[in-house]
Amino acid sequence: MDDILDSNRKLLLECAAAFGTPLYVYDANKILAQYKRLTDAFSGVKFRVHYACKANTNLNILRLLKNAGCELDTVSIQEVQLGLHAGFKPENIMYTPNGVNIEEIKEAVQIGVNINIDSISILEQFGNIYGDRFPVCIRINPHVVAGGHSKIQTGHIDSKFGISYQQMRLLNRIIDQYHIKVQGIHMHNGSDIKEIDSFMEAFDVLLKVASEFKDLKYIDFGGGFKVPYKEGDSEVNVEELGAQVSKKFNAFCHEYGRELELWCEPGKFLISECGFLLMKVNVIKHTVSTVFASVDSGLNHMIRPMMYSAYHRIENISNPKGIQRVYSVVGNICETDTFGSDRKINEIREGDILALRNAGAYGYSMSSNYNSRFRPAEVLIRDGKAHLIRKREEMEDLLRNQVEISL
Repeated sequence: MDDILDSNRKLLLECAAAFGTPLYVYDANKILAQYKRLTDAFSGVKFRVHYACKANTNLNILRLLKNAGCELDTVSIQEVQLGLHAGFKPENIMYTPNGVNIEEIKEAVQIGVNINIDSISILEQFGNIYGDRFPVCIRINPHVVAGGHSKIQTGHIDSKFGISYQQMRLLNRIIDQYHIKVQGIHMHNGSDIKEIDSFMEAFDVLLKVASEFKDLKYIDFGGGFKVPYKEGDSEVNVEELGAQVSKKFNAFCHEYGRELELWCEPGKFLISECGFLLMKVNVIKHTVSTVFASVDSGLNHMIRPMMYSAYHRIENISNPKGIQRVYSVVGNICETDTFGSDRKINEIREGDILALRNAGAYGYSMSSNYNSRFRPAEVLIRDGKAHLIRKREEMEDLLRNQVEISL
């Protein structure tokens, strides 16, 4: 893990003072560095990166990546519309929904984005409506277990995602019956995958399926690259992954008879490490067994620790040289609401600012108004300057869509 916090510590404290807490802060330079690292790792193939924007849909982050040459992966029609608003062209947007009504897919077709279909039922409905008039991508389930937690594993046999590679006979019958044009084959096995062997096992399945389709333009091997969450933590070696995947892909293209494009769709890899959730300590509470540091945020702002048992490093940026003590950092939500248990952290005092790392991805995008609390503001740091990119919510935001009636 690099020294991104150390290099931003003073500015983070200034952001907390200027914009208040809780506060999301993102480092634009880190996002761009991650994008360059990934594209460099796959420089030996025709490579297109589609940012999985469910990780963070702030328009400024979308535009930052678009201007760097990145394209967009979306999972809802609303994300498609946000992408268009950010300036992405329809042909640079991949739309990969799951379990949506055919009406939403028809809306995406009208917009002109790349359509990725992951169920036999929807594919048959699509064929009935469009026949050979609109090309599609097919999402395959390779039956490979991979990912850091059962809730973020999406490529195993019991997953709701994708069409099983064992259903190829049925898949081909539907494609032939409706003359569906298949331009891409896709998979996504989950998140926090560090084992290159898991990627390669699934990629072998993907290529085997792809060999049955003669008019492909691209093959999309998804994302899910693991990033480090703590000092000494493991991560996927994207340089080695790029070398292995590129070699196998180039050999496939040679056998296929023409050069295809290789696509992928990282989310967390691009923006997780860029982000910090800044929280002010409200109360230091001693019990018979634990010292709690209670902060002005909670699972309503960052649900990953409670939902996925995710580890996020927490540091006291107000007292970086204080003696380390053991704390459990907890939120102010009326639930069991723990950011980290029994953590060694530099001495925490009431009023200190804590920085929760790896908050760029799946923090604000999964936030809520639980307990009727406001969602935080967001700030983007670019070349040492802080820019407010989302205002903190106010009471009017909680009331805006409520309809009061006479009772």
